[in-house]
Amino acid sequence: MTETTDDILTLLPARLKEARRAQGLSLEAVANLSGVSRSMVSQIERGESSPTIATLWNLTRALQVDFAGLLETGEAVDHIEVLRAPQVPVIDSKSARCTIAILSPPEDVGGHEVYDISFALGGALNSQPHGPGTLEQLTVLEGAVVITSGTANEQLSPGDTARYAADVPHAITALDGPARVFLIVKTG
Repeated sequence: MTETTDDILTLLPARLKEARRAQGLSLEAVANLSGVSRSMVSQIERGESSPTIATLWNLTRALQVDFAGLLETGEAVDHIEVLRAPQVPVIDSKSARCTIAILSPPEDVGGHEVYDISFALGGALNSQPHGPGTLEQLTVLEGAVVITSGTANEQLSPGDTARYAADVPHAITALDGPARVFLIVKTG
């Protein structure tokens, strides 16, 4: 099927807006990165202005998207993004005696974060308060842990799940041996 210029221009505003939001960027940030004025970026996203090739090129570079792919009108292809085990970023905290595998994509930081945490005997992860309204949900996969949120404490066994405030001092402590937990952090 051959696409017309009108077809491409109809799809362009939504695709640019989608690319900007996928990067978590404001209109102002895109303007600063691309050299295209904030008002022009906004007009293009609303379909009120058709960008020049140079403007479009600057926007795609700032948004780190493929110029040609942005203009394609083909059907969306099913896709599964896979992060193989050796590619998972891991933080090895010797002082806390735990290893933290970061399972969520980098763009989710500050929104919805997912972790797989393994504790050695005596391991404890003590955290200062996160932003207001931040909540954590933890499921114990192996061993036993004690969760502390503010002044509240709960002991959890394999299969138990706890939901608690993380905008207060909070901690996860391995109890009586190694433990492994699955943690979701949702910023308020």
